[in-house]
Amino acid sequence: MSRSFRFDAVLVQAVIAGALSFAHLHDLAAAAGQTGWKAWAYPVSVDLLLVAVWRRLRTERSGLAWFWFLVALVASLGANIATAGLLDLDHVPAWLRILVAGWPALAFLGGTLLAHSPTPAGDRVPVPPAPAPDPDPIPERDPISVPEPAPALPEASAPAVPPALIDHARKVATEHRTRTGTDIDTATLRARLGIPEGLAGAIVTQLA
Repeated sequence: MSRSFRFDAVLVQAVIAGALSFAHLHDLAAAAGQTGWKAWAYPVSVDLLLVAVWRRLRTERSGLAWFWFLVALVASLGANIATAGLLDLDHVPAWLRILVAGWPALAFLGGTLLAHSPTPAGDRVPVPPAPAPDPDPIPERDPISVPEPAPALPEASAPAVPPALIDHARKVATEHRTRTGTDIDTATLRARLGIPEGLAGAIVTQLA
């Protein structure tokens, strides 16, 4: 699918103006003693400085950018005026020869400063801070378990006492009560019968 050509008068005017300015700069450089390829390099350096200034002014309206814009504008506009018949190109003054000879260093300095000067903080694109890491989740606590009560120990069953031993112990207890007037205790019964303490306690319980 072919594109239709659109005539742009502004673009044509810009090309004509640029060509004329380019030619005026070439003529002035050649008249100032810069012959051959050097005369063609002068308008290129002026135009490149204007491009560098334009790119800097798009992001920063600083004094440095405006200064070099005025320098490039004076160089371009001055060449157009000087070659309009106001200056005898066959007898260029010495001060103009000095300016033309020093222009390359001046243009290089301007382009370097524009290209490598730091951008002011206000023109920098703010970088969003990195998202903070999520805090560690609170670990789930195990439900507090209530300890189960310890099983009750089975009560010790009273030892079996032979009936004959109970009869003998009753006689001993009766004799002890007659003699002392008090009931016999476990320790006394144990000592009198020579039996274990548990068995003596069981006999005392049955005698009570």
